[in-house]
Amino acid sequence: MGRHVMEALGLCRIVVEDGEIVEISQPRLHRCPMFAKMRGLESLTADSVRANIEFRMKDFGLFTEDRQVRGNDIVTFGVSEILSNAIRENNLDAACIVSDGCGSAIVTDPEILQGLCGRISGIIETSPIRKVLDAVGEENVLDPATTPIDQIRIAEKASLRPYKRFAVTVCRGEDAEIIRRTYGDRVVVVAAHTSGMCQKDVDRLFENCDIITACASSRIREKAFELLEEGKVKIAGNKVQIIAVTPIGQMFVGNKLRSLGRDFWNGEPATDDPVPFID
Repeated sequence: MGRHVMEALGLCRIVVEDGEIVEISQPRLHRCPMFAKMRGLESLTADSVRANIEFRMKDFGLFTEDRQVRGNDIVTFGVSEILSNAIRENNLDAACIVSDGCGSAIVTDPEILQGLCGRISGIIETSPIRKVLDAVGEENVLDPATTPIDQIRIAEKASLRPYKRFAVTVCRGEDAEIIRRTYGDRVVVVAAHTSGMCQKDVDRLFENCDIITACASSRIREKAFELLEEGKVKIAGNKVQIIAVTPIGQMFVGNKLRSLGRDFWNGEPATDDPVPFID
């Protein structure tokens, strides 16, 4: 089962080796509003994070050969749900994502996209998982033997295929800038795992991304609220906001919201923020 490293629940570093949790750092976040709502976790500690990761490993096989690779989106809302919906609606041909078991990968099946990405956090390092590689297809990863994570290289791989439009998830401003400059409007750039970003990287995201998740960043929220006042962006949610920056981003997010009978956030209800922000 190899070695897997993920940052989750307030940039808490989790290391799993051969199915066992061998390292968990103290979370920098005390409270995540999404996990408070979904899992009843009002206070994040190393112990509560360990319990959550153990639950994920047992529930859907995170980091193991029992990994569930398909998922159906019913009422949830996040990056994987937005991109899966866009593929279903034929507004997107493929998404370049990161998952445990395969690293950077090109996915065209919305159920596999949701199954792999719907319940994970920031994957930093991973090892091959045969069930995941079989689902994704070895031809759709960078190297099935080492499963590296490199969104610039996987975007290049996708660009050589006859996709009219493909998405790439990023967690660095520099990657967003390079991918946008290289592929222009053919690519939909989506930023996730953004807690702790410096102002320079935040500015790069808003200049180059179509969709941005706020995570626990006050800098992203401040810039998003400023642009919202100017009518330049739209925001979904009041907890971990998703910012639709460009017209295509607003279409993708808006379509997903409408499929749930919801609309963009208009200032109500009041924000339910992470504690503390991580900048």
